[in-house]
Amino acid sequence: MTTAMRIQPLTEIHWPAVWAIYEQGIATGNATFQTSAPEWSEWTASHLPHSRLVFLDEQDCVLGWAALTPVSGRCVYAGVAEVSVYVAGPARGQGIGRQLLAELVRESEQQGIWTLQAGIFPENAASIRLHEAYGFRLVGRRERIGQLKGVWRDTVLLERRSPTVGAELTPTSVHEQA
Repeated sequence: MTTAMRIQPLTEIHWPAVWAIYEQGIATGNATFQTSAPEWSEWTASHLPHSRLVFLDEQDCVLGWAALTPVSGRCVYAGVAEVSVYVAGPARGQGIGRQLLAELVRESEQQGIWTLQAGIFPENAASIRLHEAYGFRLVGRRERIGQLKGVWRDTVLLERRSPTVGAELTPTSVHEQA
């Protein structure tokens, strides 16, 4: 008996497929500054322990994944995370990225994350549109922020502020507390 397509927590058992999808994204040259996917131990150590997702088809094949990376180890940034969303090449354009990002936003808020950010190569228009569709706004363009294979690349910085998490402290209430 097969089950419907679904999103579930990403675990080490999914890593071979997640790794392969990550490598596919890297091969595009427009997904990340990474030049190769890391081993599981390195990947899991660098990502938050929550809000790790895989999208599975009816045969339990991984078609995409999403996860969060902390932006800083400083406690004041505990509610700020960077988004990664990757979809297998043959599965792109089928709404898998939209479903993963929607669930990632929901789970991140359950975990107290008030700001999600994404640094995306400007050439990756589909990813920019996806993030904008889920409430991310353009913060700016970071020019020549890093090199990929010896070529300086720009990224656009997008962020999404939760309308509920962290909303209790508005800019006015912060000034009133001082």
